[in-house]
Amino acid sequence: MKFLDQAKVFLKSGDGGPGAVAFRREKYIEFGGPDGGDGGRGGDVVIEAADGLNTLIDYRYKQHFKAQRGHHGMGSNRNGARGEDVVLRVPVGTQILDEDQETVLCDLTEAGQRRVFLRGGDGGHGNAHFKTPTNRAPRKFHPGWPGQEQWVWLRLKLIADAGLLGLPNAGKSTFLAATTAAKPKIADYPFTTLAPNLGVVRAGDEEFVIADIPGLIEGAHEGHGLGDRFLGHVERSRILLHLIDGTADDVVASYRTIRNELEAYGGNLADKLEVIGLNKADALLDEEIEEKKAALEEASGAEVMVLSGATGQGVKQVLFRLLTVIKESKAEEPEVIHAPATRSIPRPPVGQKLPDDGEMQWDDEAGEWVGGEEADFEEDDLEEADLEEGAELEGAEDETLDGEEPEGEEDGSEDDTDGTSRHGA
Repeated sequence: MKFLDQAKVFLKSGDGGPGAVAFRREKYIEFGGPDGGDGGRGGDVVIEAADGLNTLIDYRYKQHFKAQRGHHGMGSNRNGARGEDVVLRVPVGTQILDEDQETVLCDLTEAGQRRVFLRGGDGGHGNAHFKTPTNRAPRKFHPGWPGQEQWVWLRLKLIADAGLLGLPNAGKSTFLAATTAAKPKIADYPFTTLAPNLGVVRAGDEEFVIADIPGLIEGAHEGHGLGDRFLGHVERSRILLHLIDGTADDVVASYRTIRNELEAYGGNLADKLEVIGLNKADALLDEEIEEKKAALEEASGAEVMVLSGATGQGVKQVLFRLLTVIKESKAEEPEVIHAPATRSIPRPPVGQKLPDDGEMQWDDEAGEWVGGEEADFEEDDLEEADLEEGAELEGAEDETLDGEEPEGEEDGSEDDTDGTSRHGA
């Protein structure tokens, strides 16, 4: 099943049914007169968080949902039936955003949670309602009140206790496969993971949920690679596990690349507790491990844990470190951490790239990218494209890949005695 984490839908509650104009007039039966019944109330638009769902694919090919209108009233003081509700079943962790994608209208964080999002219109009165001692044969009725309608965005943000971050090929999927029953795709090329994966980790006698998202590259907030659209799935996590490829030439640059993308993305991600892991230790010499670990600790100001997802070296220590922080966080804040709204901006059209000088900008009113020049990609350009450009072209066909304007730059970090780091925005 294709993973889809956002969709735009049109919702409309049912209109109220009209009242009836009717009179009782039978021979030899007294007390006749107006007996038109009231119309029924329109159906509601209800949103329900359903357990077992993990994608919004149901709303990819159907975008309009309308509740049934109320039935009309009838004679003999018979009221119309109420219209049927329309129920949208969404995964747990779905946010309902206004059309501007900035206002959170509803946040469903528990299985079985139901919200009446749009209320149906009330039914109109029949002529029996308007009967008075001075107006004994009214022919007045009410047509019923209209329902509500609105365009909204459905944005799924998976609920996990810990989130995995890192550059492509940092070993995130290998770590997830080694510690959980999940079976993510693993290969020796970048962007193996194209959609987030969830896994349940067992540490001792306790369990917690960990989320793996596709790798980030420099400029992800501008739409490079797969962009930063999947960062929303770790916004609800209590701690981040930042894995760094130990075989990289400059591990400090790898660390700072991800930190810069978190700062540019916003959403309080840069302020979350973080455990830094120097991965792929099985491919390094002891001298290299000590040298790169010291460089990372100096750059981050926090303890760096050495591990290898492929061989299991240091994995248990990392899991228990994550579990300790998660338990402390749950004790302080037992409820699900509510993620703020993060604006989704579609990527530029196929054949256009974001220029380095920032000439192309997103126009909120027009709803499109403006500025910049179109670039036609030739076969020679594709052959000479580097990793980032190739990744960008590969994901250009995705309809909803998005980025976000940078909000700030990295401002330093603070030490933490338990091996985690919290970075100030």
